Amino acid sequence: MADNYSFDIVSRVDMQEVRNAVDQSRKELANRYDFRGSKTEIEFEKDEVTLVCDDDFRLGQLRDIVETKMIRRGVDIRQLDFQEPEKAGGMTLRQRLKFKVGIPQDQAKDLIKKIKDTKLKVQAQMQGEEVRVSAKVKDDLQKVIQFVKGLDLPYPVDFVNYR
Repeated sequence: MADNYSFDIVSRVDMQEVRNAVDQSRKELANRYDFRGSKTEIEFEKDEVTLVCDDDFRLGQLRDIVETKMIRRGVDIRQLDFQEPEKAGGMTLRQRLKFKVGIPQDQAKDLIKKIKDTKLKVQAQMQGEEVRVSAKVKDDLQKVIQFVKGLDLPYPVDFVNYR
């Protein structure tokens, strides 16, 4: 039997769900009458989505389509980081959508402080962009999970490597 039990608190994006949302957005884009005849594209690379459109109005509509599909596929809206639109070739606008992955160091420190303020017998520490919580008793870890789920954090969290 293990001496210590632990789990990691992470913030990550399910890229398969992002791919599915982009595919659904492309299908809706092909069927929308107001986008017919316009230069409108949704490109998906490894870790970012690029929206290309003719004008600001259509870019806003395209952004709304992508956001809606992401929400329906279970991608948390707090993980989306829309960059400023920039001019692209052929009188079009391009806007990049990046994903916030990992817990920033200052926010991780704040999370660790909140966990330690619960007065449970657990140890919390930063490991890169994750927070590892360990304890001698599994029940304390379950209480920490419930506590963190109840917090209003600026990023979504997931609990992995529970052992």
